[in-house]
Amino acid sequence: MDLIIKNAKLRDQVECVDIGIENGKIVAIEKEIQNKGKKEIDAKGNLVTPPFCDPHLHLDAALSVGDPRYNMSGTLLEGIQVWGERKPHLTKEIIKKNAIEAVKWEVANGTLKIRTHADTTDPKLLTVESLLEVKEELKDLVDIQVVAFPQDGIFTLPEGQKLMEKAMDMGVDVVGGIPHIEYTREDGVKDVEYAFDLAEKHDALIDIHVDETGDDQSRFVEVMAKETIVRGLQGRVTASHTTAMHNYNNDYAFKLIGILKKAEMNMITNPFDNSVLQNRTDGYPRKRGHTRVDEMLSRDINVCIGHDSIMDPWYPMGKGSMLQAANLLLHYAQLSGYDQIFQLYDMITTHSAKTMCISDTYGIEVGKPADMIVIDATNEMDAIRLMSECLYVIRKGKIVAKTIPAERKVTFKNQSKTMDFKL
Repeated sequence: MDLIIKNAKLRDQVECVDIGIENGKIVAIEKEIQNKGKKEIDAKGNLVTPPFCDPHLHLDAALSVGDPRYNMSGTLLEGIQVWGERKPHLTKEIIKKNAIEAVKWEVANGTLKIRTHADTTDPKLLTVESLLEVKEELKDLVDIQVVAFPQDGIFTLPEGQKLMEKAMDMGVDVVGGIPHIEYTREDGVKDVEYAFDLAEKHDALIDIHVDETGDDQSRFVEVMAKETIVRGLQGRVTASHTTAMHNYNNDYAFKLIGILKKAEMNMITNPFDNSVLQNRTDGYPRKRGHTRVDEMLSRDINVCIGHDSIMDPWYPMGKGSMLQAANLLLHYAQLSGYDQIFQLYDMITTHSAKTMCISDTYGIEVGKPADMIVIDATNEMDAIRLMSECLYVIRKGKIVAKTIPAERKVTFKNQSKTMDFKL
């Protein structure tokens, strides 16, 4: 075998196993593989899982913080203004350089499946062209889906529809939208309907930035759910953000979640950006700027976590770690119940794979591609608590990233002890 991972702790299993890999695929999962591998890794009882997925990222803006200026208010609208000031000066070289670097950050942190949005309101569609090239150039390192994303709205621009059409013709994978940015409620509904029409025309998935506001009257996600049901697109439609849902009255929210379940919609929450951008105008008391994650999970809605921004006009922090995103959501969405902690790990793995419609090729099973990570933790709780390093990141049976964790020693009374923060 090309590679054998020894003493791997799989999720939901008590005993460790060996995993055999050949020609980029998993060929054996056994208590003990007797054969020798050309390469062998001793996982030492650490957690081995499918790689993390990041189903919501903006690679065209990644690593651009401070260019051309910093977002002084920290608000969503000023972030959009800064991005608008930057767009005229963008070059393909700048976009690709930053995007490739950001992808490598994510890979080092265990992410091998990415869905990135590409701004289609640039008349040259430079961002779309650049990210499609990045997708192709990095295909041996990571799987990337590209979304045609109308950052400034579809119907706010005379050429908005033509640019979306052109982006689809260029080969993007997913149709986006942003109805709450349109000038009127009517145009917002048209935004959603147009995205669905375009997706059906190109047999594409749908992922719309929707109700990303604290306005409790922003209710475009219900339009998405209705269109999904009527057109029979269950499982192929994703609503990103939906932060306004936090502010809906509870009777309406209960009804809406039932409709989302009927539509089998996928929901993405983005804890980094949502936590700092939303409900800025509340004063005090200030609501939490995220969607109703716990209520949707309790009703078996497929909810997952996106990184969203990495050091850009909207979010100046981040290092491409999905475990860090899960850790943050645990705190500010109050998901610290024992079972909820394990759901958080689902939200950066299997739930996101379902959203990206890649479940058939995702997971640690014989016959599937050998994409997996070895975490410096023995269980999901410790992985999220410690935001553990990925000791190994394996792509199609090859080690593409390796991390040696920091060694911390505390000396007291002439005795040194190595600290790993584990019980």
